[in-house]
Amino acid sequence: MTLLPPDIDREKGNAMDASPLIGSQDLHDLIRTYKTEHPYDVLTIDDAVSPAEQITAMVWEMAGRGRDELLHFTNVTGLGVEVVTNMFASRSRISRLLGAESANLHETYESRARQAVAPRLLTDGPVLAQVAEGDAVDLEALPMLRQFGTDRAPYISSGVVVAEDPATGGGNMSYHRAMLHSPSSLATSLHSHGHLWRMAADAVGRAEKLPVAMVIGGHPLFMLAASARLPASGDERDVAGGLMGEPLEVVRTPRYGIRVPATSDYVLEGVIEHDVEVEEGPFGEFTGYSSDRSTRTLFSVESVLQRDRPILVNVIGGNSAEHLNLGRIPRESEMAWKLRDRFPSVTAVHYPNSGTHFHCYVGVDQRRAGEARQIMLALLGWDPYLKTVIAVDDDIDLTSDQEVLWALATRFQPDRDSFVVDGLPGSPLDPSSSLDGTTSRLALDATRSPHFEAIRHELADGAVQAAREILSRQPEQRR
Repeated sequence: MTLLPPDIDREKGNAMDASPLIGSQDLHDLIRTYKTEHPYDVLTIDDAVSPAEQITAMVWEMAGRGRDELLHFTNVTGLGVEVVTNMFASRSRISRLLGAESANLHETYESRARQAVAPRLLTDGPVLAQVAEGDAVDLEALPMLRQFGTDRAPYISSGVVVAEDPATGGGNMSYHRAMLHSPSSLATSLHSHGHLWRMAADAVGRAEKLPVAMVIGGHPLFMLAASARLPASGDERDVAGGLMGEPLEVVRTPRYGIRVPATSDYVLEGVIEHDVEVEEGPFGEFTGYSSDRSTRTLFSVESVLQRDRPILVNVIGGNSAEHLNLGRIPRESEMAWKLRDRFPSVTAVHYPNSGTHFHCYVGVDQRRAGEARQIMLALLGWDPYLKTVIAVDDDIDLTSDQEVLWALATRFQPDRDSFVVDGLPGSPLDPSSSLDGTTSRLALDATRSPHFEAIRHELADGAVQAAREILSRQPEQRR
């Protein structure tokens, strides 16, 4: 095996398609099609690898070399199934799956998400091929990976938990890490305090247990929809249909009738226990730290649904590009849509990898004094995870930390261009926040002031092109 890329036309390979790669809602079909149509963007590893940390190490090593291909492991020792991971590491690949140009990723995502369509209920599907219930449930046979040496145990890192409101039938989808607790239960955490946490609390008020289904494996647009932030009346399964351009095909789970994707690889059905606390964590989280902040929630599994010849769809944990992109692209898209609707001077929004989910850069074509401040206030109010927002002029490339920091160094004065808001709810996973997750938030206005007179130096296009042509003829120097 080698990490050196094959001889391919990388420019051609990065070109965006005009239509989304839907065809089938079955991930297995998608992988076969994607390998055929975009072989430069898939790395198949046939070497034997350990399920303990080696897959994560592969992704980290690739990222250090500027590599972000989709990874398909065919020989994971002792796991019994193949593994697909790094699906969301590339924004270009996500754009391709949506049929979008990279520059229009936010607009394409949000416009499709707002064309939500209800799921289509089927009587049968691949995930119903094998069903184990009651005493036949054995979670010790479920494939799991250890992502980092600091993790408490092997984890399910891609589990999408689906719950339905008993009164309205409306649903919620959200990601929750989960580790083996017993042959029939998982230890998980609802630390995001989102809709699932509220639904579980409401069930306690009714002296009931909340039925849920954890989906492992599905079309990437279904997985992307699970990261959407919706009002309580919304349903991420409808968003999945909008992203796909057709209704999400679902089947009902055998015990509680929860609607889950028909082509899932695994579905675990059961209840969230409200009177049991279990040990859970630490786990390598998106902050880049191993976190043991957890609600220590027990998920009792009563049914296991599994398709024939399943694969394990894994989401690389920690502050990997995959983990961050999966959460931030829906968030960036929502913020870009809301900001541009209210503030036409907003030119771009970007959440950098370097800031995990806590930093945001916003480009502004500022037409009046104070406009950048108002935009930053809106961002800090709308997104509870944000701690720092930097506003820059529209000549700054938001995807370049170097350019943003240069603007901060040369266009920003701390005494007049910053403000702090404190005592606000933030992410409980932020290791610097208080134990209850409260945080302060910082706004930095790195736009040019009205009296800013400095002029950026420039190079003529002809000079740049000539330099590129000369360098292209020079032998590559190895250090």
